[in-house]
Amino acid sequence: MERWRRIDLAPEQEARDLLRVCCGAERWIERMLIRRPFDSADEAVRAAREEWFALPPAEWRDAFAHHPRIGDVESLRTKFAATTASLSTREQAGVRSASPETFEALVAGNRAYETRFGHIFIVCATGKSAGEMLALLRARLSNEPDVEIRIAAEEHMKICELRLRGEA
Repeated sequence: MERWRRIDLAPEQEARDLLRVCCGAERWIERMLIRRPFDSADEAVRAAREEWFALPPAEWRDAFAHHPRIGDVESLRTKFAATTASLSTREQAGVRSASPETFEALVAGNRAYETRFGHIFIVCATGKSAGEMLALLRARLSNEPDVEIRIAAEEHMKICELRLRGEA
């Protein structure tokens, strides 16, 4: 059953937990609970987008912290093991085949990105190779912070949409 339908049918706490897998922003979760039930995946995604983009950037940054860094295998095993590790592992499948050089460049790029922008690099990794993600990371490092936060928010919403539809 698609996650959006499970959210519709679940008791409040279970629905809250299902929503948290899609997005870690607490205010977004509360707003999505109020908007239940959804008649379709499209309606759930439309509501998710509206509520997400109504949040201030500080709440986006908090939600980003609910994602592992691209290629951070250790945090998938520890910090995210009970919540989104299986989803993130599938979403980041392209990193598994990365060369040691690409992997090291991702680690260094993640550090540079976090120093520049104050949050982790968010990209919808589904279907992307490690090289593609590295190229995106490097390209986005030159963005101005106000531009980059919007790009990161869009990427987060792509992840959320896949998860709501049950495609991740």
